[in-house]
Amino acid sequence: MITVTDIPAAELEFNAVRAAGPGGQHVNKVSSAIHLRYDVENSSLPPVVKERLLRLRDARVNRHGVIVIKAQNHRSQDQNKREALARLAEILARAQKPTMRRVKTRPTRASVKRRLNIKSRRSSLKRLRDKPLTD
Repeated sequence: MITVTDIPAAELEFNAVRAAGPGGQHVNKVSSAIHLRYDVENSSLPPVVKERLLRLRDARVNRHGVIVIKAQNHRSQDQNKREALARLAEILARAQKPTMRRVKTRPTRASVKRRLNIKSRRSSLKRLRDKPLTD
């Protein structure tokens, strides 16, 4: 199992940016939010994990194969950096777990019978709503 601590620091790119949201005048002066960028294609991860990361349906993985995480929940840059690393660890953990194959199943005979009975009852109920035939 690969963790964030196994990733070389040179592969992680941190940028401090100004955070959005409340905070008064302090927000306009301090860059406390963190953008973490991790290039999956040029990383030292095993090819299987890279492939799974790139196949993830996650908005944080862009079309160039770069994971971009913006952490801005905390007022300090250090806490936001830790949060961004925790989110990256979560994505890595999800990518390392193999996906379970779906096993095809068939409905039981009783469930099919129940479904068809319900359909016919509903059909007859709707038939009663029709206007009567006039000769």
